[in-house]
Amino acid sequence: MIPVLMYHSIHARPPAGTADLAVHPEAFADQMALLAERGFTPVPFSALDTPARKPIVITFDDGYADFHDHALPVLAGRGFPATVFVTTGWLADAGADAAGRPLDRMLSWGQVREAAASGIEIGGHSHSHPQLDQLRDAALREELTRSKGLLEDRLGREVATLAYPYGYSSARVRRAARRAGYTAACAVANALAGARRDPLAVPRLTVRATTSPETFARVVEGRSVTRTYLRDRMLTKGYAVVRRSRYAAGRVTSR
Repeated sequence: MIPVLMYHSIHARPPAGTADLAVHPEAFADQMALLAERGFTPVPFSALDTPARKPIVITFDDGYADFHDHALPVLAGRGFPATVFVTTGWLADAGADAAGRPLDRMLSWGQVREAAASGIEIGGHSHSHPQLDQLRDAALREELTRSKGLLEDRLGREVATLAYPYGYSSARVRRAARRAGYTAACAVANALAGARRDPLAVPRLTVRATTSPETFARVVEGRSVTRTYLRDRMLTKGYAVVRRSRYAAGRVTSR
């Protein structure tokens, strides 16, 4: 069972839109120090199955500029790899490719390349950050392939990992991701990644503003994970039913 951590923003004074999931830079540095002290071996998301002593995966969604400001120096200082899932249409210099509404300052293409050159794995996070499971097939395919194509063109390397925006997916979305060329993808689920997991629905553990040092230490060691995230998991299951019904209703009314 492997912990896959999900971060978003590393920010001392985040805007309201990211505040719940923004971790203070000092707290982030302390969390990375704890991983080092307890003998964890961070690996990129694509190397989840690589044999390692106490493997752990550190991921970041969206591609906020504060990753470059605060997270990258800490990771580089410890020699820790990580994976950043980038929303391509949100990037600061997306230009004609701009799409969606970013919630805070975003990375630039130059910073994405710098992170990749520093050993950070770059993955896809869609192009405009929509709820993928609510899109029709053509729009879904465009979100997945456009993001992947832009990243590969700008980085000059294959991009085969993905994180679903909001953590929302479905069997249809996962099939589309596979057809688009992704071989591994993250959900949320707030559980440890087991050996028999679906490679296109790997669960992660949410790290948020309110995650205490004690809670962080407990969940990375795999203790009381279900109890810690019980409310999150109940809400996720309930909302999944709502989302399936909403999509089915949309299909009927659009005919």
